[in-house]
Amino acid sequence: MALRHAVLAALLDGEYSGYQLAKAFDAGVANFWHALPQQLYAELTKLEADGLVAGRQVIQETRPNKRLFHVTEEGLAELERFAATTAKPSFIRDDLLVKVQAVDRIAAAPVIEQLAARARTAAAKAEILEQLAVRLRDGRDEAEFLAHGTRLGPYLTCLRGLAFERETHDWCERSAAALRTRYDGGQQQP
Repeated sequence: MALRHAVLAALLDGEYSGYQLAKAFDAGVANFWHALPQQLYAELTKLEADGLVAGRQVIQETRPNKRLFHVTEEGLAELERFAATTAKPSFIRDDLLVKVQAVDRIAAAPVIEQLAARARTAAAKAEILEQLAVRLRDGRDEAEFLAHGTRLGPYLTCLRGLAFERETHDWCERSAAALRTRYDGGQQQP
C-alpha cells in the first residue's frame, strides 16, 4: 500500500485541510499506517496534481487562509483499483524484538525498561482507540453498529488497532516479567 491510498481513504470522511487530515490520520489511520505531517502535505500535493483529490482555498479573516481537500471521482476509482489488488501479507519489523531475541547474551535491564515503556505506550494507545470505537458507534452497541452503522471500515480498522495494542501491551508485560524472573531484576547472568 502506498501512502496515497491511506490518504485517499482518510479523506473519504469529508473535506479536510492538511492540518485536519494530520489530526484525522493520527486519530484513526495511524493504527495501521504511520505518516509524518510533512509526508501528508507532500502527498496531498501529488494527489492534487494527479487529479485524485481537489483542493479549494478558504479565506479566513483572523487566521491564515487554508486549503480544503476532497476525493475526486478519479480518486475513488483509484481506491477501487487498489481494493481489487491482492493485499500483501503484513510482517513485523521491530527493533525491540531484535533486542529481546538477543537478551540472553546482552544486559537484560535496558531491554526490560524498554518493554515496560512499550507496554505503557500500548496501553495509552489502546485507551485512545477504545474511546474512538465508542465515538464511532455513536451510542449503539457493537452488534447493532456492525449490522446497521455507517462507515463500518473505520470501525473495523479501529478494532484491529485496539487488538494490536492490547496484545502488544500483554506481550511486553509478560516478557518483562519473564526477564525479571530469569535475570534477577534485569542483571545479565554470566
